[in-house]
Amino acid sequence: MTLTFEPLDDRPGLAVIDQIERQRYRIHTPAPIALRDAATDVFQYPVGDAVRIRTQAIELPTVVMVYVRDDDGAIAAEVAQFESETLPSDDYVLDPLTQIKTYMRVEDAQIAVTVDSDRTRIEFDSPTDVLIGARSQHDRPAAAVTTTKDPTDMMAAVETFGSALKAYDPERSYPTLRGHPPALEIGETLDIPAAIDSPDTGVTLELPPNLASVFVAAPLSYYLGASLVPASEPRLTTDTGFTYSLDTARGFESEVGRTLKRLFFLDCVTRTEGFHQIDLHERAAIEPYVDLDFQSLYQQPLAEQVATYLQVPYDVIEDHIPKWRLTTHIDPVPANAEQLPYVVDDLAIVRTHQQQRLNQASVPAEVEAEFTRDDVITRAASSDTATAATETDYVEPQAEDSLEQAWIGDSIPIGASKLTKAAFEHRLDRDTNAEDITIRVVQNDARMDEERQLVDDVYGTRDDLPFDVTVHDDLTTAELRTVLTTDAEFFHYIGHTEHDGFVCSDGKLDVTTVDSVGIDTFLLNACNSYNQGLALVEKGAIAGIVTLNEVLNDGAVRIGETVARLLNCGFPLRAALTIARGESVLGGQYIVVGDGGVTVTQPEGGTPNMLKVTPRGTEFEVLMNMYPTDVDELGAITMPLVDNYSYHHLASGEIGPLVLDKAELEDFLLMQEVPVQIGDKLYWSKSLDLAEAIS
Repeated sequence: MTLTFEPLDDRPGLAVIDQIERQRYRIHTPAPIALRDAATDVFQYPVGDAVRIRTQAIELPTVVMVYVRDDDGAIAAEVAQFESETLPSDDYVLDPLTQIKTYMRVEDAQIAVTVDSDRTRIEFDSPTDVLIGARSQHDRPAAAVTTTKDPTDMMAAVETFGSALKAYDPERSYPTLRGHPPALEIGETLDIPAAIDSPDTGVTLELPPNLASVFVAAPLSYYLGASLVPASEPRLTTDTGFTYSLDTARGFESEVGRTLKRLFFLDCVTRTEGFHQIDLHERAAIEPYVDLDFQSLYQQPLAEQVATYLQVPYDVIEDHIPKWRLTTHIDPVPANAEQLPYVVDDLAIVRTHQQQRLNQASVPAEVEAEFTRDDVITRAASSDTATAATETDYVEPQAEDSLEQAWIGDSIPIGASKLTKAAFEHRLDRDTNAEDITIRVVQNDARMDEERQLVDDVYGTRDDLPFDVTVHDDLTTAELRTVLTTDAEFFHYIGHTEHDGFVCSDGKLDVTTVDSVGIDTFLLNACNSYNQGLALVEKGAIAGIVTLNEVLNDGAVRIGETVARLLNCGFPLRAALTIARGESVLGGQYIVVGDGGVTVTQPEGGTPNMLKVTPRGTEFEVLMNMYPTDVDELGAITMPLVDNYSYHHLASGEIGPLVLDKAELEDFLLMQEVPVQIGDKLYWSKSLDLAEAIS
């Protein structure tokens, strides 16, 4: 989010808000607070930081719904796209639905709010003091809990996760009101710091005392602020006497996942009776079929809400639950518990199914017939490297109904990202104050110039973001070491790798010999780059895209260009690869290592999305596929910027279809750069020739 001001004095209004933006990942507190500045202004809602400026106008270069509340919190006006409202002099709190939760408080001011085709403007009748408060995610552990390997101790440790919630009413379904759970460490004794105050929400999860059950139940326990106790049969109970079995014909793991989805979704619907009384599409879709008084439900204690929700048949709401962002498959061994807080922070579905292990990743036979990215390497590589490749232990997690899949365990996953504790820890250390987005492109084979030219045309094309893009050619091992150890947000490698190093003009550079790296994220578009990519994460990177085996050069070019475009549009790494895999028969050879939820850039507006367009006579059917980020997580909302469209949607998975005529669709495509699927081809909205694409 960027705000611009028309300052009326020497106070650095724009600089102040830029400071909030640069600190977006650092505005967090262990518990919700209401900040009071030197005067008497008080926010009614939790914020993490606040500043005062004096101005006559505030402009946002994006389209957002703006709520205007009076001093009692009641809505005085709501302004959507192509609308304008003027309110008489009074005390107001403006609540624009920006990516960073922002509130603007004014006293005794007349205000005019206008939302047009591409921006939002707030004007005052005279120079006005504006108190601006911002709330970003509490996105790092506020404390660390030590637990033994014993399942009952593990239950006590996981029970602390709910302490990170900022609210215990339906509002916690908003991402900024769900804080990061405490970190977990495996030790000799159970040690829960006194500063951690686990909630008493009246909900208990009774679980068999084994690690698999605890791991699977961790996200549900966190979201409910539930207590955990050992029991022979898994079930959910409340202090009102309600009991719900988690041991059904579908199986424990499936039932826990369905329970989390049901409770979360119905909270999202019920919260429309709270701070943001919006027209939510999902509420309109289910309300005729459920016997629920949402206004009354909003006021009830959490335990009573849970009991009411779980009496709603799942199949009545199933088709309207937003597509879940992530399913994490985990090997249920004690060491992997240390990654649970980060998985729970994503509100991921957790599965522990034992998967079939493979000796190697399958490679289509076409590879042998075409130019691959290791053709310059002697096929008779060292016997040690060949042995390492054949003895690698692969695992293929069963795909679940989520946008993305991840794996926690020692094996190499196929079709899922590989999570590591080091990656999450490096994310917490990430420098979010950099003024430029630094991108380093390395091309170490002149024959691959096509990809280099394509990505060179992509990176840095966003006028709203500051980029520093540098391209390097034919590096030596020393030069590549310098690039890797220099700070950069993204590293795009075009060339060759072996299991034991990057191939350079004077030999190979093995990342395991480097003390630490400065790059945050990367794409190693080369054959067999998994080992070197995993080493980059261990040495300081957050996440990257790697290959499990050989890749065709033509396919690698397509995937490299697509990933570059998607990252430039603000897609997270894992989501970008999920989409890009469809661009090559060997897309399955690419996986993410590390924390694949990380982004390189912010999206132009709201949640990144991909459009699927289908001609229907003289009109077009448009489906929007939304991909949540670490900022716009599950529970965020969006509104399609279409004339006369008034519904908000939960911003995850498929929205629509919207039915637009040709002129409406062309205007819609120009609003921001997004990928567009027409038939089996992928286009880009701002350069799409619609007539040619559908011919």
